Amino acid sequence: MEEYACVLDILPEGRPDDRRQFRREAIIYGLGVDEFKIFEMAPIPGAVINIGDRVFIGKETEERKQIERVRARVSYAELTHTAQSELGFLLEELVLEQEEKFIEFYNHAGPISRRYHSLELLPGLGKKTMEAVLAHRPYTSFAEVEEKVSNLRHPEKLIAARIEHEIREPEQKYRLFVR
Repeated sequence: MEEYACVLDILPEGRPDDRRQFRREAIIYGLGVDEFKIFEMAPIPGAVINIGDRVFIGKETEERKQIERVRARVSYAELTHTAQSELGFLLEELVLEQEEKFIEFYNHAGPISRRYHSLELLPGLGKKTMEAVLAHRPYTSFAEVEEKVSNLRHPEKLIAARIEHEIREPEQKYRLFVR
């Protein structure tokens, strides 16, 4: 279960396409920090919240200072355009914050089948680069991955792009990071 979410968009008057015109409530869209789930949340009235803020959404309601409740889990298609455009930037920040977790992926990624490797699911990473990544394991940082694998630049952006792809396309066969 997600404990924290990062704010993607804030709608103080609710969605403009909401049919319940007489009773609109503020909506906040957020992205879970650990499992990358997208939530629609209700803010605590009067709480100061900005796009990009990390807010507590865990079970301990007394610890919540900005979010009253999580209304629902939503899909990428249900997000506003602002939230969709903010998602990529936010994912890059989260991947850099959790560098150890994603370096473990580079260090321990394995084959999916005889002909297909999980590293190949990263956008822009082909067979030759994948073989170079495998040949130079283990890694301790993204900088070390870039240093050891000459034709791989910004390995953190590859992971962020893959996470965004998994969020956008929930029906795909292979999932590496999003539950």
